[in-house]
Amino acid sequence: MKKYLLILVAVVACAATASAQKFALIDMEYILKNIPSYEMANEQLNQVSQRWQREVDELKKEASNMYKTYQADMVFLTDDQKQKREEAIMAKEKEASQLNYKYFGPQGELFKKRQSLMKPIQDDVYNAVKKVCDDKGYQVVFDRASSQSIIFASPRIDISNDVLDKLGYGK
Repeated sequence: MKKYLLILVAVVACAATASAQKFALIDMEYILKNIPSYEMANEQLNQVSQRWQREVDELKKEASNMYKTYQADMVFLTDDQKQKREEAIMAKEKEASQLNYKYFGPQGELFKKRQSLMKPIQDDVYNAVKKVCDDKGYQVVFDRASSQSIIFASPRIDISNDVLDKLGYGK
């Protein structure tokens, strides 16, 4: 009996606090598309990424060419020469793999570059959202762009343009 009473009290308390909260939505994709520095940072990341990918691809191509040459020459090579060529090919493949990991791994150069370019922009957006929430009394803000469970939301609770205004990119 005490258990049911405790659950009932908890449900009533949650319902009372939920009804007192004000909610808002933002569309992070829309906000970021309207920030020129974000687009420039994205373009810079794409260029760096493509350059690094070309470097990795060149190493892989070298390894592939070395293997093709090895296969063509295999009948003429001694066992010692075969072993040296195989080791050279494996070393080149390993070098390509290590370079790929260095650039594109979980803590790679691309990740670090993205952090350095995007973090200030994200911090600015976060601070602007926080200011708008403080000014208008919102307790919870949902991102419409990342939430697939939002089927419909009134445009009146979308504060994306307010956030852009706080950032100085208002229309």
